[in-house]
Amino acid sequence: MYYLTAIDDAAATTPAAYAASSTGYTRQTLLDRATGSPHMGLYVGHLTPGGTIDAVVHSFESSLYVREGAVSVTMQGATTWLGPDHCLVIPVGVTYSLRALDDGATFMEVHAPGDLDDGRRRDTFFTGEALADAEPIVPDMRDPRNRHAVRFDSSSMDLHQLARGAAVNDPTASPSMATALLAYSGIGVRMLIDQRVGAQLHTVFIVDYQPTAIAHPHDHPFEEAYVFVEGETHALVDGDELVLHPGDVLWAGVGADHGFENRGDGHVRWIEYQAPQPPAQHSYRFSREWEYLAATLDAEHPHPHP
Repeated sequence: MYYLTAIDDAAATTPAAYAASSTGYTRQTLLDRATGSPHMGLYVGHLTPGGTIDAVVHSFESSLYVREGAVSVTMQGATTWLGPDHCLVIPVGVTYSLRALDDGATFMEVHAPGDLDDGRRRDTFFTGEALADAEPIVPDMRDPRNRHAVRFDSSSMDLHQLARGAAVNDPTASPSMATALLAYSGIGVRMLIDQRVGAQLHTVFIVDYQPTAIAHPHDHPFEEAYVFVEGETHALVDGDELVLHPGDVLWAGVGADHGFENRGDGHVRWIEYQAPQPPAQHSYRFSREWEYLAATLDAEHPHPHP
C-alpha cells in the first residue's frame, strides 16, 4: 500500500486542538491514519511572524525540520534557535512551546506514532504554564552536550569536500562518525534524527541520488515517507511507475515494494522519514534476492506452484 500527495500551502488550516492555544499557526496534513499511516503523522507547519504555540505536551514523539524562516523552541529549561535545515527532536512527555522569529517560519512536523483520531483518547495537552522564553541560542553541533538539535549542511553530501577534511573544524557540523555520510552506488545518506539525538520512535535523514543511481525494489517492516525537494525521481512502487518532483510526498506502508532511480543529469534529493525506527537486522528485503532464491530452488527441485 502506498499514498501520494503534495505540499500545498493553501491547504493549511489551524488544527481544532490548537485554536485557543496558538497564534498564527496553521498546518497541512500530508499523512495520518486517514491516509493509511498508523505509525506516523506528517505535516507542514506554518507560523506567521511572532506566531506562537503555547506550552504543550504530547503522548507521541515529534520532530521539527525548518524549511524556511526561523523559530525558537523552549523546552527542558532552554530556548533553542532553529533556522533553515535545522531540526530538533521533542521526546514523548516533554513540554515545549514555539515562537516564530523575524519573518515567520515553515517547517516539517512528524509525529510518531500517528495522532489518535478515535474520539476516545487525547494525545495533545496544553499545560497552561508560561515557559521561560529566553533569548534563543544557536545550537553548537560539535558540543557533546547538545542532545536534541541537528543541522543539515548540503556541503556535507559532497564527497570531494569531505575527502579534503575541510569540514572537520566547522563549528556548525558534527565530526562524529554517527553523522558521517553513508555513500553507496551513487547514493548518499545523511542521518539527522535517530537514537543519537534522543529519538526512539522515528528517524529522519537526507537522501541524494547522483545521475544513474538506482535502488532496486525492496520493502521494509516499517513505514517510510519521502518529501522530494530537488530533481526528478523515477519510482516503482507496488508495480506502479511514478515520476516525482519537488513538493511531492510519497508514503510507503509496511511491505510496499519500492525502488528509485535518477535518470537525469543532475542529482535528486529528498527528506526521508521512518516509523517505527528500523530493527537492528532485516530492515531491507530486496525482491531480486528472494526471486533469485526462488529460481534456484525451482531449478533444483522443479514442481508446480499454486
